[in-house]
Amino acid sequence: MSITHRPDLVFERGEGSWLYDHQGKAYLDFIQGWAVNTLGHCPPEIAAALVEQAGKLINPSPAFYNGPMVELAGLLTANSAFDRVFFANTGAEANEGAIKLARKWGRLNKGGAHEIITFDHSFHGRTLATMSASGKAGWDTLYAPQVPGFPKAVYNDLASVEALIGPNTVAVMLEPVQGEGGVIPAEIEFLCALRQLTTQHGILLIVDEVQTGMGRTGKLFAYQHAGIEPDIMTLGKGIGGGVPLAALLAREAICCFEPGDQGGTYNGNPLMTAVGVAVMQRLLAPGFLAGIEARGQYLSERLLALSAKHGLKGERGVGLLRALVLADERGPEIVRQALTCSPKGLLLNSPRPNLLRFMPALNVSEAEIDLMISMLDGFLAQ
Repeated sequence: MSITHRPDLVFERGEGSWLYDHQGKAYLDFIQGWAVNTLGHCPPEIAAALVEQAGKLINPSPAFYNGPMVELAGLLTANSAFDRVFFANTGAEANEGAIKLARKWGRLNKGGAHEIITFDHSFHGRTLATMSASGKAGWDTLYAPQVPGFPKAVYNDLASVEALIGPNTVAVMLEPVQGEGGVIPAEIEFLCALRQLTTQHGILLIVDEVQTGMGRTGKLFAYQHAGIEPDIMTLGKGIGGGVPLAALLAREAICCFEPGDQGGTYNGNPLMTAVGVAVMQRLLAPGFLAGIEARGQYLSERLLALSAKHGLKGERGVGLLRALVLADERGPEIVRQALTCSPKGLLLNSPRPNLLRFMPALNVSEAEIDLMISMLDGFLAQ
């Protein structure tokens, strides 16, 4: 079905930061499946995990434990503020699970409270509930009627959140960095105050880390920059390093699902969770997260220099999730030029027409950053 405007090319193979199409043309990839390919294209540890696990066990059904599921759950809980994990296949599914968990907790503990405060310009997925939770323009009518119960606050504005809290409020849900909204980070002070406010009112704090989690911001999880402990977290994209894997994590006191409340045919299957283990082990290797932080700072500095050279409006972001703010709305045209240029192409993303978003592999090299900046310099000069 025609769900997106696909160019007339077919990608056949990838390696690290590079993709190659059916005619052999190479493309420097600074999208990486929208922050999905944590370690770039076809990293050896993921290929090895898939081959090894495929020869042992693929899917015994989520009604039983399997080794990689247990190992990955242990790695996630040991390195986060959470006690239990529900594995899913997509970030939208994880967020849908978070909504269900919060609503059930509200029924049991808050007299049936069910409303979850979310934010303008947020993006939480493409199911009916997660689209309703999102603050993306036009989504309120696309598949109307929406699922009710998601009042919208203003991002980084605590007073707007407080004004929406009422007897039916069960949680506040936000992305630590609004990726689709234009790479807008939540201010550290705002996150800390939001944690204090939700605790004061006895409601839950949910962080959607589908795009920001798994090292993307230089910490294992973005909430760690603020030194807070949320009640629920969702992961997707980077946790699978390119394969369909997601997770819903929660503190023990919040885990009120009972058998039959939640499930999924493929959830926690050993083929995907074995990949998750490989990704986690790489992220936890000595110096890896520090390297992300350093390369994120390097990318920031190169983008700032580019902005000054061309009279643009600066850059923003955290770690290796960044945006260059343009002086006009030619972002989509630059994306097109970058894709079609020769002899090598460049894959960029423009979630808003006045900016470009960068989501390279977490092990991208400074040389690859330099090459991207050089190519982009040429497009901006045209």
